[in-house]
Amino acid sequence: MNVLTFFDPSSADVDAPDIEDVRSVTEDMWMALLGEDEALVPRAVPPGSPFDAAGVWSATVSVSGGWQGVVTLELDEQVARRVTARMLAIPTPDEVLDVDVADGVGELVNMVGGSIKSLMPGPSALSLPSVAAGRAAFASDVREVCRVDVAWRGAPVRVCVHVPQGASR
Repeated sequence: MNVLTFFDPSSADVDAPDIEDVRSVTEDMWMALLGEDEALVPRAVPPGSPFDAAGVWSATVSVSGGWQGVVTLELDEQVARRVTARMLAIPTPDEVLDVDVADGVGELVNMVGGSIKSLMPGPSALSLPSVAAGRAAFASDVREVCRVDVAWRGAPVRVCVHVPQGASR
């Protein structure tokens, strides 16, 4: 899969995961949950653009220890409901409750965040996920170092990695 991704060149001195690894982790997680017939497709999104779904679910996990960072997942609301229905074997997305979506999106970011953690210097620990119906809030002391923008069934999905301001190798 050829995914349009962005990396902040000013962050070259930061210990950040390789963008292709983040893309691969995201794609692998998606295929493991939904199968190869439900592939993610590239999205051309200019750097700095906000996530552009009308309804959004987002989740973050923090990595602390040998590497410090925050992994964020943002999903269109219908994507979040469909994927949660599949994960929890709920017959239709219309039957998925918000509490189910929170669990599903939290598990998705755990899977991606845990995989990214394993790529970075350790030992490190993964926090419990923080999930929101809406966009995730970011601390003012972090900056985005890589981002993967894709779509599933025409709806947006985004994975970002943030590191502390001033972090360097």
